Amino acid sequence: MVPFMRLSRYFLPILRETPKEAEIVSHRLMLRAGMLRQETAGIYAWLPLSLRVLNKINAIIREEQNRAGAVEMLMPTIQPADLWRESGRYDDYGKEMLRIQDRHEREMLYGPTNEEMVTEIFRAYVRSYKDLPLNLYHIQWKFRDEVRPRFGVMRSREFLMKDAYSFDLDADGARHSYAKMFAAYLRTFSRMGLKAIPMRADTGPIGGNLSHEFIILASTGESEVFCHKDFLEFDAPAQDVDFDDRAAMQSVVDKWTSRYAATSEMHDEAAFASVPEADRVSARGIEVGHIFSFGTKYSQPMRAVVNGPDGKEVVVQMGSYGIGPSRLAAALIEANHDEAGIIWPRAVAPFHVGLANLKAGDAATDAACDDLYAKLSKAGVETLYDDRDERPGAKFATFDLIGLPHQLIVGPKGLAAGEVEVKDRRTGARETLTPEAALNLLLAAAA
Repeated sequence: MVPFMRLSRYFLPILRETPKEAEIVSHRLMLRAGMLRQETAGIYAWLPLSLRVLNKINAIIREEQNRAGAVEMLMPTIQPADLWRESGRYDDYGKEMLRIQDRHEREMLYGPTNEEMVTEIFRAYVRSYKDLPLNLYHIQWKFRDEVRPRFGVMRSREFLMKDAYSFDLDADGARHSYAKMFAAYLRTFSRMGLKAIPMRADTGPIGGNLSHEFIILASTGESEVFCHKDFLEFDAPAQDVDFDDRAAMQSVVDKWTSRYAATSEMHDEAAFASVPEADRVSARGIEVGHIFSFGTKYSQPMRAVVNGPDGKEVVVQMGSYGIGPSRLAAALIEANHDEAGIIWPRAVAPFHVGLANLKAGDAATDAACDDLYAKLSKAGVETLYDDRDERPGAKFATFDLIGLPHQLIVGPKGLAAGEVEVKDRRTGARETLTPEAALNLLLAAAA
């Protein structure tokens, strides 16, 4: 048995009332479901249930970054100010950057992003064009001192970020690196059950002239977006897509940029009007990823150069690619919820099954639940076992709130008839089955 997956021994501080400060659905549900604790404005502790979700999001991101050829590392959160002075961004970045001094009065900062640091690492070790292309990424906590943090982890001051940085010899190589990340992002979000639409975006303080935001449509989205309805039918690249095939990668970009798509900041009314009215989609959207190609914006002032094929120095071409896993956890809830609570897509659900013992202390019910729990756990089906001495309604409400894909409900009356109940959280469908049939159903769903 796995005792810490029993709810009686787990840490799940459910709230009965919705905190007044929660303005949007994800913030309300994350607080109520015992996922977050606000420590100060825009800074949250991630409690056990949410950490499981965050770890699963990170695992999918890692798999797709690795598949696309990026190499993981980990850079420090605290950066020397001198690096940012080299790039010219230290004075330009604004008050969102938390500037600090160490005990020796050296100027430092809590990194809001890592273009400067990764460029410094690159120039320290890479000398030849033969070492290119290179894409380095990490998953790291960052800090931006938002003037008005709000919406929970959707717009917090401290947040988790996957940021990748590509280095190429020339513009053609940089376009291929951009296309690989473009395709990897489509796969990443699709695996989480999200339809993310790439939209042409402003480059902002990162810089460059090529950028796309990946937007999911959600009625509670933070901004207005406009796109062609064909995007809703497009499929993400297949698992066996060849990231080294330049033509294949460019075809992915071409397909996903062949229709109109823009955020409100980049919206062109005339261009959108040319889309047939029946094909226009005006909706709310949430940004879940942002990619940039910015040439030599950082490599030129910081002298990140390699020896080219002819022996002459070449300033490398760069790009950066971000996904916010902590923000993504909230975005997933915004896109997957109902009045009762969260409805997690299976790939990121904190547990696959919620096992509800409707009469804890009853010998037969306890024995049946223990047996089912042991078999599910042995098969690798992550199961949260509600073995508390609570009324059934409270157990149902808890499982609906935290949004596990399936509920396995075991009570003495059903057992007397040789039956248990399985509920699908997304559809609400219920099936009455023998314990063995219920087990097989849940094992099949996990396959």
